[in-house]
Amino acid sequence: MKFKRTITTLCLIAFAMVDFVAQGQDTGFLYGKVTTIDDKEYTGAIRWGKEEVFWTDMFNASKEENENLRYLSRREKEDLDEKRYKRYGNNNSSNRLVRWVNNNLNSWDDYEHTHQFSCQFGEIDKLEITGRSRVYLTLQNGDRLEVNGEGYNDIGTSVSVIDSEIGEIKLNWSKIDEIDFMDTPSSLSEKFGEPLYGTVQTYGGTFEGYIQWDHDERLSTDKLDGDTYDGDVSIKFGKIKSIVNDGNRADIVLNSGREMTLRGSNDVNSENRGIIITSPKYGRIDVPWREFRKVEFKSGGSPVPRSSFKSNKELNGTVKTADGNSLTGKIIYDLDEEMDLEVLEGSDDDIKYIIPFSLIKSITPKNYDYSKVMLKNGTELTLGESQDVSDLNSGVLVFEGSGDPTFITWENIDSISFK
Repeated sequence: MKFKRTITTLCLIAFAMVDFVAQGQDTGFLYGKVTTIDDKEYTGAIRWGKEEVFWTDMFNASKEENENLRYLSRREKEDLDEKRYKRYGNNNSSNRLVRWVNNNLNSWDDYEHTHQFSCQFGEIDKLEITGRSRVYLTLQNGDRLEVNGEGYNDIGTSVSVIDSEIGEIKLNWSKIDEIDFMDTPSSLSEKFGEPLYGTVQTYGGTFEGYIQWDHDERLSTDKLDGDTYDGDVSIKFGKIKSIVNDGNRADIVLNSGREMTLRGSNDVNSENRGIIITSPKYGRIDVPWREFRKVEFKSGGSPVPRSSFKSNKELNGTVKTADGNSLTGKIIYDLDEEMDLEVLEGSDDDIKYIIPFSLIKSITPKNYDYSKVMLKNGTELTLGESQDVSDLNSGVLVFEGSGDPTFITWENIDSISFK
């Protein structure tokens, strides 16, 4: 099982529920002003390393403490630690324990109910660089927090800017003082490429949206690498019509109708890290290679603009307990998610869903490892293999009034309904 928690979250993902609009609008691309340590300024379209380039792309970092623990008694915190240890800490040969340790930054003894920090770039107003792996981050809602890049590559990476006067410049992290994000002009004279959009067929269903190939390539100018019988090739995604999984290789059809088979690269074999689809229906869907069947690229709308991230609200709803009580008010889920822009993570048949709470109608725990998640659009999912939907969930806090909240353990939750 894969669990996401070792560091604390303040915000995670704000997926805008907007319809895709006609192409030709560039407002979905990252844009802003980068100021260097010697006060030089570069303004234009931005790309983070060789990856993030849209407001819907995710900025990943970590936060060092969970302030919501102050609402728990010492005994309640000890009970949470004991529950986690009983499930994973007393069996060092357990595959689940091994995966849990490998996917968390701290050791078992260092675990303090701190969670991953992750938010879409559209949530961020400014980044102030304070060290090689530390940043002050100001959100569009005005919140300011310090995060670090331990275990993540979004802090410490290079940042490229297409400046309107000088063209593209690649800035080393050590040269950057701060980054101010701005609303993107409707039309950019220069950009890094066009977004990849299409339909992904899996063994569990079909999804349509913006595509990240191998967790990385997401632009028409990015390249698919592989070997043919005649030699190595590196093909721009903008020239590709479809890709079909053929085991440890892939069958490619170009826009011209030309066909070829590629192998020998993690772009086209089982080493592929997965295909991510950004969808207004679900949020983000991460499809592993073994579940992937085919992708067909086609024209789509423009990605979500920065203006769509300027409104969010606290989680509110009703928690029904196993002993028949109901509590209604502000909810803090898993002791850290507080806003509807944050997300719930879980897997169904190895396909991972990252769903913003704004799309979720209710959550009902089913057993120690699975929960039923009902979306507001009527879709019902049974999700597991994540702390968010299993008995590793740290529980919820419910603020019914102005006083201290009521803490409800995961085992005592019958259902949660969100307003």
